[in-house]
Amino acid sequence: ANMLGLGNAATPLGLRAMRDLESLNPHPGTASNAMCTFLALNTSSVQLIPTTAIAILAAGGSSRPTAIVGTALLATLCAAIAALTAVKLLEKLPLFRAARPEIPDKTGAAQVDDSPAPETLAAPPVREPAWWGRGALWLLVLFFLFLLARRVFPNLFGLPLAANAADDNAFVRSVNALSILAVPFLLSFFPLYALTRGIKVYDEFVEGAKEGFGVVLRIIPFLVTMLVAINMFKGAGGIDLLTRTLMPVLGPLQFPPDLMPLALMRPLSGGASLALMTDIVQRFGGDSLVSFMAATVYGSTETTFYVAAVYFGAVGIRQTRHAIPAGLVGDFVGVVASVIICRAVLG
Repeated sequence: ANMLGLGNAATPLGLRAMRDLESLNPHPGTASNAMCTFLALNTSSVQLIPTTAIAILAAGGSSRPTAIVGTALLATLCAAIAALTAVKLLEKLPLFRAARPEIPDKTGAAQVDDSPAPETLAAPPVREPAWWGRGALWLLVLFFLFLLARRVFPNLFGLPLAANAADDNAFVRSVNALSILAVPFLLSFFPLYALTRGIKVYDEFVEGAKEGFGVVLRIIPFLVTMLVAINMFKGAGGIDLLTRTLMPVLGPLQFPPDLMPLALMRPLSGGASLALMTDIVQRFGGDSLVSFMAATVYGSTETTFYVAAVYFGAVGIRQTRHAIPAGLVGDFVGVVASVIICRAVLG
C-alpha cells in the first residue's frame, strides 16, 4: 500500500501489522527489532507511484507530471537501503539494546519482568500460485521488460530515437521509460498476483480498518503531544535556524536553498510539507527543475515522527529504541538522492 502511494489509506494496514508484531513482542512497551525494522521500511518505502506529488505537479500546469515516477523510484531505493542498513547496525549498539521492563512488586521495589515470551502466532496459510498463475506472471513481467528494453535501447530493434531523447544517455532513457511503464505494470501485476494466490485484498483492508475509531482514541494523546512540539519548534524559529546553519554546507553541493524548508519539515509534518511543496510549484512552475526536485523529495520521504507516534502509540510502545534514528537516516538519504538524481535526469 505504501509502495502504491496510498498515503493515509495505508494506515489501517500498517496498524494491523503493528498489532500483530506487538503480539510477538517479548518486551511489551519496548519496540522490538521487528517493529523498528517495520517502521524503517514504512518511512523509506520504495515509491512506485507518488500520486500526491504527481497531482500537485499536474495542478501546477506541468506538461509531464509523471516524470518523477522514475526519479522517486530511484531515490526511494537509495533511502530504503540506507534505512535498512541503519536499523540493522543500530540494533546491535548497547545504547539501543532492548531491556526487559521493570514492574513494581508488593513492596514497591522494582523487579525485572522475567515472564516467558508469548507464543508466536501461526501465519495464516496462503495458497501457492498454480502453474498457470506463475506462467501468467512471468509473461506479464517479460512483456514489460520487452517494452522497457524497446524504449531504452531502440537501436536494437531498428527504431529511431525520439527527437527529445536524441541527446539522452541510456540512464536517462531508463528513468523516463520507468516513469511511463510503472503505472500500467503495477495496475496489471498486483491484481493478477492476488488472483493467483487467492488473496482477497479488499477484505484484508477492511479487516484492518474495523477498529479504526478505537485506534484513533488511543493515539490522540500521542498525536497531540507531537503536534504541540512541532508547532513550538516552528514558532520558535527552529526551521529557519537550521536552514541558515546548513546552507553554507549544502550550497557548494548545488542544493537549492528553496528546498531546505521542505526537507526539514518533511519528517515532522505532512500537511506543512505539502503546503511548502505546493508553494514551490506555484512559484517556479510545474516544469521547473526545482519543482521536480521538490516533488521527488516529497514522494521519496515520509513524516517519520508522525508515523512513529501513530504506529507506536496504537500499541502502547513508549521506548522506540532506534526506530526514529533509522527513519531519519532514510529521510536524509532520500532528500540527497532526490536532488542528485533529478539534476542528472531532468537537469
